[in-house]
Amino acid sequence: MTDVDLEFARVRAVLDRPTLRLMSRPTSATVLAVFRTVFDRDVQYVPADRMHLQVEEHVARLQASGARVPASEQHEQSEQDPRPNGRALCREWVAAQWLVRSNSPDGDEQYSLTSHALEALSLVDALSADRALISESRLAMIVDAVHRWAARAEPDPDVQIRRIDAQIAELRAERERLEHGDDVVTVEDDRMRDGYTNISDLIRQLPSDFKRVEEAVATMHRSIVEDFRQEVRPIGEILDDYLARTDNLMQATPEGRAFEGAFELLRDDALLLRLRDDIATILSHSFADGLGAGERRAFRNTVTILRQGIEDVLAQRRQLTATLRDQIVAHDVVRDRELDAVIRSINRGLATLMDQGGARDRIPLPLLPASAEVGTLRERFYDPDAESVPPPIEEPDDDVFEDLDVEMLRKHGGPLLTELRAALRFAEADSSVDAFHGLPPEQRRPVELFGLAHLLTGRDDFESAAHVAEHRTVRPDGSPVTFHMPTAALAAERTPAGEHHDDTQNAQEAR
Repeated sequence: MTDVDLEFARVRAVLDRPTLRLMSRPTSATVLAVFRTVFDRDVQYVPADRMHLQVEEHVARLQASGARVPASEQHEQSEQDPRPNGRALCREWVAAQWLVRSNSPDGDEQYSLTSHALEALSLVDALSADRALISESRLAMIVDAVHRWAARAEPDPDVQIRRIDAQIAELRAERERLEHGDDVVTVEDDRMRDGYTNISDLIRQLPSDFKRVEEAVATMHRSIVEDFRQEVRPIGEILDDYLARTDNLMQATPEGRAFEGAFELLRDDALLLRLRDDIATILSHSFADGLGAGERRAFRNTVTILRQGIEDVLAQRRQLTATLRDQIVAHDVVRDRELDAVIRSINRGLATLMDQGGARDRIPLPLLPASAEVGTLRERFYDPDAESVPPPIEEPDDDVFEDLDVEMLRKHGGPLLTELRAALRFAEADSSVDAFHGLPPEQRRPVELFGLAHLLTGRDDFESAAHVAEHRTVRPDGSPVTFHMPTAALAAERTPAGEHHDDTQNAQEAR
């Protein structure tokens, strides 16, 4: 082949890429406008239903304004419904490798732009900006990058030392100048705007670069899965090959190697913090007053774009690795062979039918496989326990319970509040514990302490007592038991003997 033939083949391969196919169509302006409107800089994924509705609305609006819009090949627009079919358009754009349809973590379908669509949008943004292609900022950026990488590539330590000494001397001179009170040299607005434009161009390329790494990872994993399904080898050998290829996954492609280098750089939190501070410093310059709100927000979200891009690539790796792990666990060589044999037999049968029939012949095709005619199966098997007679009910023994009288029930009942209240009111004791101990044994049951606490509730010395006293109780069976509980003074509860006699006399006269 001649040189022109080689160049022709290379150029044709480039023009066949999805990026240039998107930009070379007559309806490219409509498609790119819809992509830019639906997928804002802060929106990466759009639910499928919302995407279909938005595509229909935007395309219909552009069609009404006279723009040339894409016509879906899978949907014939009628006079009654001239609106385009958003679902069909999205399906065609997925086939053209401009959209990706995937599942969200919640299981819902969603759309996202491919690296080709992001690259086309970035190119449109770059060409739509009013700036000179060759500027001082861009040349200075190139010179600084070449100087920095040349310093890293220098193997002679003496040369490295001289470079470092020169930098130290330059920085020391600048520090002394500022320390002596000289004015800070700031950059003019025009030069600052030029530098901002160059940085923005690089930032606009980041989403497409990260998306390209995601697609490279997905392609590599799909090839591994395909090899895993087709190869007939022992499972141990397949696992070893899979693990080896997974370990070298990011080193096997240029995108993977580039991402590994960027990941090592962006994993430094101090570097990202410095980047965020530098962005804030640039936006505080006077030239930033002429920037729009969208431009300021996009420039400020640079660190977020970097973090989100890295997280998307790592999430893609984790998701595909989990899929491959499930494939390895559930892989069945015999079942796959049987499925392949059935599919090949179906294809041979379809080929035979197509050869025997004409273009307009209709051949009824039953369901494959046909429904099996099986009688009613027994749902429950014989259980001997279900047929056995239950054991007879035992008659209760009436002699189990002893004869209970009112006195026995009273002994096992609740506290005797009347007796306790009388003991606290008319006792000669100084405290409630002494009054309790003065009661007969049948009235000093453990349950009487609940009644005593109920009667003493509200007294400050009882509720805020720092010490507790022993309360010796007697159970109904005669066994003693001691409890510790706060006590209260009974000076206010005492009633003189005369008052008690008068109360008794009045009660008798009332009777």
